[in-house]
Amino acid sequence: MNVKKSLIVVNSFKEESKSLGGQIQAYLQSLGLTADVFLFNGYSEQYPFYGYDFVITMGGDGTVLFAARGCAPLGIPVFPINFGSFGFIASVQRDEWKRELDDFLAGKAVVDERSLLQADLIRGQNRRLSATGLNDIVICGKTAGHMITFNVLYDKVPLGEIKSDGIIVSTATGSTAYSASAGGPIIDPDLDSMVLTLMNAFSLSSRPLVLSPKGELEIKILPSRVSDVVISVDGQIPVDLHVGDVIRVCQHEKKAKLIGCTKEKFYNALRSKLNWSGGPQHA
Repeated sequence: MNVKKSLIVVNSFKEESKSLGGQIQAYLQSLGLTADVFLFNGYSEQYPFYGYDFVITMGGDGTVLFAARGCAPLGIPVFPINFGSFGFIASVQRDEWKRELDDFLAGKAVVDERSLLQADLIRGQNRRLSATGLNDIVICGKTAGHMITFNVLYDKVPLGEIKSDGIIVSTATGSTAYSASAGGPIIDPDLDSMVLTLMNAFSLSSRPLVLSPKGELEIKILPSRVSDVVISVDGQIPVDLHVGDVIRVCQHEKKAKLIGCTKEKFYNALRSKLNWSGGPQHA
């Protein structure tokens, strides 16, 4: 495989990540490849990925989300080594990195494409924010337990006036994250979709919706008792919203490329991390 330049994104809070990152850097350099290191502390306004052929992440799913958002527009694949708790996205295990990296360099690895969401915040006639997320877009109050009123449309078709603690719009990839904890369905990553999940909805009849990614969601903030409403993309620093703000969510035109994220690893993580077994197991 014709790759020459790599960037290793190391989670600065994980000492083992730093140590293994140094080993991988030395290994890649021994193969004649350029290998630079970027220390990631959980948040960065800059994406340092331009000019690289592939990126290796050394952290949990949050580190992969950062790299995926920055690499997707550039078409750069991400090799995600898991140092986190869940590893739904960071699916390359630490003791398997050399074998899987060799497979990638030899052109033998699975490179999975995952959809991202784009969220645009419209205030008046102006676009105040445009952001992309691999996991989800979350609109909620700054503090828990406060009901917010939304007007929601899908492709200009009204879904209704909704009262809830918040709204989560997730990709299939993000369906195992915040959306799942709010009662949303778990979606196979091969199913391209958007999932609309309400957080503590006022109506007991409200259920999560699995929507085609070809459409656009429009969420308007209506007057309610809560004034402190925010939007967060992939768990990044939230941005304040005002009454009358409109958030438009659609599928991003580019896809994230994840190396080694196979269907087998996804379902293994589902069983081992979320204890999904389908029912009692017999000896």
